[in-house]
Amino acid sequence: MSETAVPLQSRARKAPSAFRTISEVADDLHIPQHVLRFWETKFPQLKPLKRGGGRRYYRPEDISLLRRVSDLLYTQGYTIKGVQRLLREGGLDEAIAAGAPAAPEPPETGVSALRAILDELEDISASLHDLLED
Repeated sequence: MSETAVPLQSRARKAPSAFRTISEVADDLHIPQHVLRFWETKFPQLKPLKRGGGRRYYRPEDISLLRRVSDLLYTQGYTIKGVQRLLREGGLDEAIAAGAPAAPEPPETGVSALRAILDELEDISASLHDLLED
């Protein structure tokens, strides 16, 4: 190990209220750094402190929000637009606590709509087939 390398144990010893770098947050949440940067563009509530050279430092409240966003996107199946809506409406904590579904309508509605489209496409296909045979 080189003298400039920081042992993992010293990272774990940071106080809970300490700011974290993007690499520390990415490692902790198991999310690539480029995804965290992308989320900053989609969720204006995420505002890490940026120092010279663009180095990001995340506050504990930023990390907490990132955990909630990650849970909604990756565990509960929300879309980015769905999470944005929850943040706008202030329902983020309630949605996580309730384990709310990703879609505003029941899944059966989406499935039945897809079945109707499939039926229509099959009818069109049959009509085209009939035209080609004539």
